[in-house]
Order: sequence, then C-alpha cells, then structure tokens
Amino acid sequence: MGNPPHEPHPRATLLSDFILGSQDGLVNVLGILLGLTVSTHDVRIILIAAFAALAAESISMSAVAYTSTRARREFYRSEVDRELKEMREVPEIEREEIRVIFRKWGYQGDDLERVVREVEAKPKMMLDLMMAFELSLSPVSEGQPRQSAEIVLGATVVGSFIPLIPFLVLPGSLTTAAILAVILSALTLFLVGWYEARTTESVTWKSGLRMIVIGLGAGFGGFLIGVAANHF
Repeated sequence: MGNPPHEPHPRATLLSDFILGSQDGLVNVLGILLGLTVSTHDVRIILIAAFAALAAESISMSAVAYTSTRARREFYRSEVDRELKEMREVPEIEREEIRVIFRKWGYQGDDLERVVREVEAKPKMMLDLMMAFELSLSPVSEGQPRQSAEIVLGATVVGSFIPLIPFLVLPGSLTTAAILAVILSALTLFLVGWYEARTTESVTWKSGLRMIVIGLGAGFGGFLIGVAANHF
C-alpha cells in the first residue's frame, strides 16, 4: 500500500538533505575563493582558507542536520503524547475536530457521522489522522537524525570540493581558476536542480536555472566582500 499520505517519502528526505548540504558547501567555498582571489595572490592562503571552510562547514552542517531532525522527532513524540491525553480526557472535542477534517473533504450528514464513528473506533487511525491533518506533523524515525547528518556531511564535502578543483589544478593562474570555478559551480548547481526536478516531476531546465541563480547569487556575495575589503 506504500507510505501513509502524511509520512514523508524516504527519497524526499534524501533529496532535501542532499540539496541542503551540496548547495551550502559549494556556495560557501565558492564565495570564499572568489573573495580571496581579488584580495591576495598567495594561493596557499586561498587554499588554506577554503579547506578550513570546507571542514568547518561540513561538520557544522552535519551537526545542524542531526540536532534539527532530532528536535523534530522529539516534538512529534511530545505532540503524540498530548494528543493521546486529549483523546482520553476530552473525547467530544477530538470528535468535533475529526468532523472538521472530514467536512473539508466533502462529508456531510449521515456519511460524516458514520465515518467519525469508524475513525473513533480505531484509536491508531484517529491518532494518525489528527497528527497529519490537524497538526500537519510528519513522523521522524529513530534513525533519521543520524541518516540526515551523514547525508548532509557527505553532500557538503562534495559540494565544497567542486569549486576548489580549478585552484588545485591551476594554482599559478588564479584568475583562470576563479572563472573555471564559477563555470564548474554553475554546472553543478544546474545538475542539482535538474535532479531535484526529475525527482519531483517538475520542469528540469527551470529548476536548474533557479538553482544557478540562487547559488551563484549567494557565492558572488563573497566576491563583492573581497572587492570591498581590497579597496578599503
């Protein structure tokens, strides 16, 4: 029968974590590279700063993914406990909340009362219904915080390393390396957007271009800061 309608599909969670890590890592390191390229001609300083940012960003993003996902799990569990308590202590209020949900779906009169009785007779169904359609909350599995942290960590490392490649290959030509880093980053961002669109059945080229605009726009912020710092 597949996943319940309120339970996030594993691929959706994977996609979200992958995009979060890869885009953030790429944009962060690209901004640092562009900013330092206009501020210094010492490739060692540029590479040290970029690799330091890669390490710090990867660990930070992974920790944030873990703690935020764990917090969502704990919040969901606390809301389950609260909902179960209300089902025991104020069943008439919970019954009316079920009516409100099914009225939105077109149930009326005897059909509405019949389905309310059927739901109320199955506490697990009633709980799932209230969590999904009254509170708009999705369950978080026990292993999801660790999984999200691992995916974000790996994606951030890969994303951060991509704009670094031209600087490792062409350390003696920083301008050329910076231009290639922008081109390589734009291509990567487009592919990430394309993958997102394929997964969500959206328009692939629009999603790719949107990802380029968002990612490079943020990355060029580092370039502008470098220009300003170099000028003043």
